[in-house]
Amino acid sequence: MPERGARTAERTARTILAFDFGLKRIGVAVGEPELGTAHPLPAIAAPGFEAISRLVREWQPASLVVGLPVAEQGVHPLARRVERFARQLEGRYRLPVALVDERFSSVEAESRLKSGKAKSPSKKSIDSVAAQLILEQYLNDRATA
Repeated sequence: MPERGARTAERTARTILAFDFGLKRIGVAVGEPELGTAHPLPAIAAPGFEAISRLVREWQPASLVVGLPVAEQGVHPLARRVERFARQLEGRYRLPVALVDERFSSVEAESRLKSGKAKSPSKKSIDSVAAQLILEQYLNDRATA
């Protein structure tokens, strides 16, 4: 029978952290590919590398996912900053980073939050639910590939 610490390490080795990058806040979510689930975590202030370092130590993810804004036509104004953020994550944490089309994730996140509450959701909540949606899309894409 494996030791408890070994089971915890095995479980966390497959964890994925996802980020919805913004200039003021970064939405954060965590997921388990085997279960196909993702859950929002509290958003962090941008650029957030100190907070991200704590999250990486706590969750010990196997990989990271970053939402890439895609414009209907041309290049989204934040796309280059998001790509730079993804490269910084890869360099700092030596983890694979996947970029996922995040088109309409914030709109969908706000809609999802409004359907469950009477009052308007906070921007921090929207950012982290957007990260959750980005991670769910990533997990769904991997499951069907």
